[in-house]
Amino acid sequence: MDQIRPLPAFLTKRYHGWKATSFAENQAWYKKLVDEGQRPRGMVISCCDSRVNVSSIFEADAGEFFMHRNIANLVPPYEPDGDRHGTSAAIEYAVTALHVPHIIIVGHSNCGGVAGCHAMCTGKAPELDEKSSFVGRWMDILRPGYERIDQKAPEKEQLKALERQAVVVSLENLLTFPFIVEARKQQELSLHGLWTDIAEGALWQYDAPTKEFVPV
Repeated sequence: MDQIRPLPAFLTKRYHGWKATSFAENQAWYKKLVDEGQRPRGMVISCCDSRVNVSSIFEADAGEFFMHRNIANLVPPYEPDGDRHGTSAAIEYAVTALHVPHIIIVGHSNCGGVAGCHAMCTGKAPELDEKSSFVGRWMDILRPGYERIDQKAPEKEQLKALERQAVVVSLENLLTFPFIVEARKQQELSLHGLWTDIAEGALWQYDAPTKEFVPV
């Protein structure tokens, strides 16, 4: 613990700037959020990638989205085995405690996690096949998606297809959670799948009837 250090100076400076401007101008709103508790309009599951900012894409305010981020925006299948499951815990809380009306999976272009899965599945990253690899075992969730893509296509097209499969696989896995099935049965919850092109600012949504992604 002796290696823990104070915040870098640039972050300290930014914090004081936010406190004196944005927070000061909206202090009543923050107090309202605390006094009334959070009532998010939906849950967003997106990638840890620092280039992905879903709050910015939707111009969301504090309190609007219950956010969860992980490598490659993946949802694992329902596995009540007593182990630690951060993503599943977040989903359970969002649905059963916060009663969010929407869960939105957001994938993105140039995803490093998806590229790692592709490399692992094609034998180019044997280190990810090691049992000790946290990333590799997490990306195992996406192996079914790899089996669906055209593996004879150019690699760039394969990666884009696999990024979108990360969204589809996650949507499929959401439907293995009993409390999600029940919430949908009661018409209290809807699921949505999105993919965004970072460079273009484009947003595509998954259309279940056609199993295709269409522009928003």
